[in-house]
Amino acid sequence: MLAAKRLQPDLRRNRMRMISELIARGIKDSAVLAAMESVKRHLFVEEAMQAEAYGDFPLPIGFGQTISQPYVVALMSELLEAEPGMKVLEIGTGSGYQAAVLAEMGLDVYSVERIAPLYFRTADLLRSLSYYRIGMKLDDGTMGWPEESPFERIIVTAGGPEIPQPLVDQLADPGVMLIPVGEKQRRQQLVRLEKREGKILEHNFGPVSFVNLVGSHGWRP
Repeated sequence: MLAAKRLQPDLRRNRMRMISELIARGIKDSAVLAAMESVKRHLFVEEAMQAEAYGDFPLPIGFGQTISQPYVVALMSELLEAEPGMKVLEIGTGSGYQAAVLAEMGLDVYSVERIAPLYFRTADLLRSLSYYRIGMKLDDGTMGWPEESPFERIIVTAGGPEIPQPLVDQLADPGVMLIPVGEKQRRQQLVRLEKREGKILEHNFGPVSFVNLVGSHGWRP
């Protein structure tokens, strides 16, 4: 208990250092920065790794999954260009950190996770932290959440060889989707897809590395 109390000031300093580093790397959206300052990232990793939680690198969360590095979370949140009250579909709940950041930005988050033990663990965590703007579903993320569509924004936190058509269909018009696309994990590109007046526009924002998007319209288990 005493060790945990001693760690708290260091964690606060580390979180503020993280924000300074994000600003230095070009993150400008004040809502994103405020959300990432508010969310306690160390609560989304195992206790043994909490001292490393604010470093700019991914960390394992079990079941072959990771919590993305802070810069990638900030970049994707910024590229969504979302406004408070928007309905957002997240594919790959994982630790719940990205969903928490989006909820702090005032968005209504619908998050899908396919790994049952991770789903239940994260659902308990988000509930304990009072993130009531986040709804969760245990399912194949490549199928989206059709009964709750359309979504003004979609964010996919796993990479696949192509963009799943069900997600394109569930994107509102106008709408924005962010998804890593690539045949191999180390060769993914972050793609921003915009739907406007029935037309689809794609913009490439450079290389990223995410765990594989597994499901009917992604990698097969």
